[in-house]
Amino acid sequence: MIRDQETINALVDIIERFVRERLIPAEEQMAEEGKLPDDLLQEMRELGLFGLTIPEEYGGLGLTMEEEILVSMALGHTSPAFRSIMGTNNGIGSAAIVFNGTEAQKQKYLPKYASGEWISCFCLTEPEAGSDAASLRTTARREGDHYVINGTKRYITNAPVAHTFNVMARTNPDIKGARGISSFIVERDTPGITLGSVDKKMGQSGSMTCDVIFEDVRVPAENIIGEEGEGFITAMKVLDRGRLHISGVSIGVAKRLIADALDYAMQRKQFGQPIAEQQLIQAMLADSQTETYAAECMTLETARRRDRGENVSTESSACKLFCTEMVGRVADRAVQIHGGAGYMSEYAVERFYRDVRLFRLYEGTSQIQQIIIARNMIRAAS
Repeated sequence: MIRDQETINALVDIIERFVRERLIPAEEQMAEEGKLPDDLLQEMRELGLFGLTIPEEYGGLGLTMEEEILVSMALGHTSPAFRSIMGTNNGIGSAAIVFNGTEAQKQKYLPKYASGEWISCFCLTEPEAGSDAASLRTTARREGDHYVINGTKRYITNAPVAHTFNVMARTNPDIKGARGISSFIVERDTPGITLGSVDKKMGQSGSMTCDVIFEDVRVPAENIIGEEGEGFITAMKVLDRGRLHISGVSIGVAKRLIADALDYAMQRKQFGQPIAEQQLIQAMLADSQTETYAAECMTLETARRRDRGENVSTESSACKLFCTEMVGRVADRAVQIHGGAGYMSEYAVERFYRDVRLFRLYEGTSQIQQIIIARNMIRAAS
């Protein structure tokens, strides 16, 4: 870590208290209204939650990967929709600028992201390009000192409230794969941008997504991130970090689910005693605790290795695969422990059961993680 243990502990304690006292009581309101209450949004800004990973010289906290995991686990104790609103500013929406942006880009955009004044988002997925992102069809044609962008992006988190879009587009049509893709910062008020209707999803109400359509959108050439053809490479670096972040959130959610299930099991009585005394209930609790502990250990170790500068592409995918699949199993057991009550919306486990399903899909599905891991293994052995 770059901070002493006492300082990072104090930060995590502050976030845990905010989650416990402000966010958890607002979970139902968030789910019903599908929108983060304005007062909570302002409190999140004041706590610095929008700039956790942005370097300190640009107004952020500059957390290391290990520190970010500790914070993401704390945030995981409440609805994932709360984290989503500021997640893109700390991850996929800003990371490309942090990794590969010019100094002018960093000075212009990062302080606004860090303060929460602006919301960023990441535009990679398309109607015909998701896991096979290298096949994307959005184009960026150079015309003098501008690029002209055309295409449609799908399921873009925070697009309805975003001020900037980090857009992946093909700048070289002759190169069909990843090397022909570049990355651009596109501001919301640029003519030619149209937003689709807000998506109705299975879960994570309040985490807004929609289509973003670009029609002859003229973007200054200075808004390209890095050089032409570097966009997809930068995107993969962004996703490596994002996968570890989602792993941390999954661990936090699993801990919340275990706590709720244990509390219910100790109070609910059947056959004259709390169901927590039943061995089959104990087995579900024990399995959940064991898998969560394993997930926490592997994720923190991978984060430390990344902070040391090691290549953790394989390990990041392994964490994302294990942690997101793990929290799905924990959620299922939590519903089972609650019995019929677990199927009722008055209990948080019903909502979490739906919310966590998305973790296995975005930032690379479980199957894509398996492919990445296996291909890296084969490459290393060749």
